[in-house]
Amino acid sequence: MSNRYADRSRVVRGIFIVVAVIFVGRLAMLQLFSPKYRELAKQQSLRNVTQYPARGFIYDRNGKLLVHNEAVYDLMVIPRMVKNLDTAYFCRALDISREEFDERMLKARKYSPYTASIFIKQISKEEYARFENKMFRFKGFYISQRTLRIYDRPIAAQVLGYVGEVDQGDLDKDPYYKQGDYIGKSGLEKSYEEVLRGVKGKKIMQVDVHNREVGPYQGGAYDTMPIEGCNLYTSLDADLQEYAEQLMANKRGCVVAIEPSSGEVLTMVSAPCYDPNLLVGRIRGENYKKLNADLAKPMLNRALMGQYPPGSIFKVAQSLVALDLGVITPNSGFVCDKSLVGCHNHPSARSVQEAIKMSCNPYFYQVYRRVIQQGKYKNIYKDSQYGLTVWREYMLRFGFGQKLPIDLPRTGMSKGNIPDTSFYNRWYGKERWAFSTIYSNSIGQGEVTVVPIQMANLAAIVANRGYYITPHVVRYYGADSTQSEEYTTRHETGIDRKYFDIAAEGMYDVVHVAGGTGRRARVEGLDVCGKTGTAENFGNDHSVFIAFAPKNNPKIAVAVYVENAQGGGGTWAAPIAGLVIEKYINGEVARKDVEKMYMEINPCQKLPLTRRIKKKK
Repeated sequence: MSNRYADRSRVVRGIFIVVAVIFVGRLAMLQLFSPKYRELAKQQSLRNVTQYPARGFIYDRNGKLLVHNEAVYDLMVIPRMVKNLDTAYFCRALDISREEFDERMLKARKYSPYTASIFIKQISKEEYARFENKMFRFKGFYISQRTLRIYDRPIAAQVLGYVGEVDQGDLDKDPYYKQGDYIGKSGLEKSYEEVLRGVKGKKIMQVDVHNREVGPYQGGAYDTMPIEGCNLYTSLDADLQEYAEQLMANKRGCVVAIEPSSGEVLTMVSAPCYDPNLLVGRIRGENYKKLNADLAKPMLNRALMGQYPPGSIFKVAQSLVALDLGVITPNSGFVCDKSLVGCHNHPSARSVQEAIKMSCNPYFYQVYRRVIQQGKYKNIYKDSQYGLTVWREYMLRFGFGQKLPIDLPRTGMSKGNIPDTSFYNRWYGKERWAFSTIYSNSIGQGEVTVVPIQMANLAAIVANRGYYITPHVVRYYGADSTQSEEYTTRHETGIDRKYFDIAAEGMYDVVHVAGGTGRRARVEGLDVCGKTGTAENFGNDHSVFIAFAPKNNPKIAVAVYVENAQGGGGTWAAPIAGLVIEKYINGEVARKDVEKMYMEINPCQKLPLTRRIKKKK
């Protein structure tokens, strides 16, 4: 029995001896005989350095540079490697206080004592040059180079967007990003983030005891090169964008211009505007707070997020629907009966073309009544439900009541409101409403609201005589000129072209014929077609105008909205639209006195709006 246990004891001891010999041999090989590890032993550490790619540039439709990059430097820290630091000297070299130092170090340690994180971000070339030769004194700190966005002209801030540091939500959504990375936060910078950002590379550097890089690890065998982002080639006309922003100075509202044949956005102005360079660099946070607190909401892209009553511009769509349904003819006439709905003084319209020219409210009251109450049912409530459903289906074909899928971020984008039967059933009760309840929709008031991009799209639809291509800001991107099929597809309204010809003639008369409400949009030598609108709301009325030109083979469709500008669409929005059209088609504006007046004037009611203006009849 004892011999058996003795044998087992020898086996166990033998196993321990063999394992010990293996460990000792392996250690000897690593430390004494391997040149690879002998070389590593000479180094204190390896440093993994992210190689940030150059973000893609952004150009306008004529090849003018809108956004490029400039080199900046991030001071990185690995907390566990910070040793024997002369903190006072360090703070003086970087012009920071001891409190700032302690706060930043605490944040870095909380993130990770072993992983590099940003200590000071976006140091300029000039700042870096002042302390570059002192870096060897600061063990645990090193510099990482990246690029900063620079906007060549102070225009199109709400369209181009801005870049900011990733937050926890960004990190959770996409493992590509790490703490301290930057991402597009709004505008094109956000919607084309994956195209613009490129692909990060990695460099492994050997670092000596003085925290100095002494060369790439193994000659860079394990390094990867960054791949720069693709360039965006937009449809914006930089000169037109700048000009429209100058026209909207001192005002609240927006200007949207589209090339009808392609759906390309030529300009998108949301006023008040701001310089996109305000949201660049270390001053971004402070400027963001100021802009965000401004009562005029300069960071709001009104062209996509504003939701307004359309006013009389909606009469163009109303007439097209009624003509296509056959409830009126091109020569239908109605008396301007102000007992039905308020109107300005003018002769009674004898045709659709005249009604559009004079913008007759009672006329379109009668038109809308025929659309809503078509006599399909004896019960007036059922008949109105049927008529409203048909009317709404038409309006959806115009792009109203839905978010147009433009290539800009859709978070916060408005879709407007084209009410359906369930909307009124909830409001008034089932079979308790009819045309007489909802007649305000006839003149673009009531429960109807639209978004300015939809208004410009309506002008483009009439210009095209019945179809539109989804508005978009980027023509193509990358070296292979990639373009989305979504932005080349025609969307048909299904309404006969001959009715659009009537609408176009009426819009031409608005601008060129006596009695037209948009005479201030006239441009010598150009066949401008337009429609004015005055939208009632809280505070002074909004001034509204849509237009396209020339009447045949149109090059531009425009929508202008000036908030709380008493005087109507013909007073403020129409002349601004006329100047934009003149600038784009002619290349310059001959009417310098008109240009100067509308650039300098401020017709908008002051904020905050504190009183209700009585609705006009």
